[in-house]
Amino acid sequence: MVAPSHFTSESVFIFSVSILIPFPSLKKMSVEELKQQHLTATQNLISLKEEVKLKRTTLIDTDVASHVRSQSRTPVSFGPTDLVCCRTLQGHSGKVYSLDWTSEKNRIVSASQDGRLIIWNALTSQKTHAIKLPCAWVMTCTFSPSSHFVACGGLDNTCSIFNLNSPVDKDGNLPLSRMLSGHKGYVSSCQYVPNDDTHLITSSGDQTCALWDVTTGQRISIFGGEFSSGHTADVLSVSINRSDPNMFVSGSCDATVRLWDTRAASRAFRTHHGHERDVNTVKFFPDDQRFGTGSDDGTCRLFDMRTGNQLQVYTQQHGDDDVPTVTSITFSISGRLLFVGYSNGDCYVWDTLLAEVVLNLGSLQNSHDERVSCLGMSADGSALCTGSWDRNLKIWAFGGHRKLI
Repeated sequence: MVAPSHFTSESVFIFSVSILIPFPSLKKMSVEELKQQHLTATQNLISLKEEVKLKRTTLIDTDVASHVRSQSRTPVSFGPTDLVCCRTLQGHSGKVYSLDWTSEKNRIVSASQDGRLIIWNALTSQKTHAIKLPCAWVMTCTFSPSSHFVACGGLDNTCSIFNLNSPVDKDGNLPLSRMLSGHKGYVSSCQYVPNDDTHLITSSGDQTCALWDVTTGQRISIFGGEFSSGHTADVLSVSINRSDPNMFVSGSCDATVRLWDTRAASRAFRTHHGHERDVNTVKFFPDDQRFGTGSDDGTCRLFDMRTGNQLQVYTQQHGDDDVPTVTSITFSISGRLLFVGYSNGDCYVWDTLLAEVVLNLGSLQNSHDERVSCLGMSADGSALCTGSWDRNLKIWAFGGHRKLI
């Protein structure tokens, strides 16, 4: 056999000899050896995670609460009439899962396990619409920016949209205007792009988020999924930046929060760590430069969108077995207050600067009897609405002539 011209005689000799010398046989490993290797690898992984966590902590040079205390700032104080329950909205026959305010402040949409969306007049407590849903297992609802449409989603894996100006059918039901189909898991959250009735973003149990063209019903972009920078578990919540609608954050059962840019759907812009369990809720701060999160680990956290740093942790001391999970969060119009709903029926009002609880709505008269599942602030910041598994919604108003905070 003649060697090709690009082989030297030495390389041919080595190749020939290597054919004659057999490879050493692979050692068969016992089950115990495999278990030991797996245990060692797991311990190494935990150690590396702790090193990353410690390194991330050392890089954070901002302790907001300590800095504020050093300036002798005091927490926000509430008198007995400063925040009171002024209305209870009754009408659902099942657990309330989601709510949203319109931009003109006086209307609320709520979604319930009874399979209906109800539109309420917050000033009179009257129902203006009771919409029967194609799927009773609804998890989320939202108004469009113009308030002419409402969208909802749930265990049917779709996002359903209703035009509130459409005439009802012969049975008195509002017809379905559009159905957005494409997710392979339940729709956990939906939110319209600010100032745009034609686009919305959904999050899903299929580990992705999606941007939709409502006019055509087509999915424009997918965030996550097969991309390595996407979530690795169910996505539970989204919040869109009002100042830059191309940016949004998502919280997931993988205990992370990811920042996305709709112009680059292939990868997450940044991944935020800190929570130890499912991130149930995310919400942009009023200045749109920060965002808050709430988790099954019982904590809320405040992150800086620009640097990725964690600025604050809002947590109460509990025993190991009785830590209530955070279900929903929202900020006051100035950002000084953080309202947090918990699984045990509490609704804490946190001072965001000092990280101290200044009020617990769950301890006040006419509070909810069960889990506070959702909450939202009116557009002008004058009222808070909370929804609960006790089937009711409650509107809490700032009393007297108190300055909005």
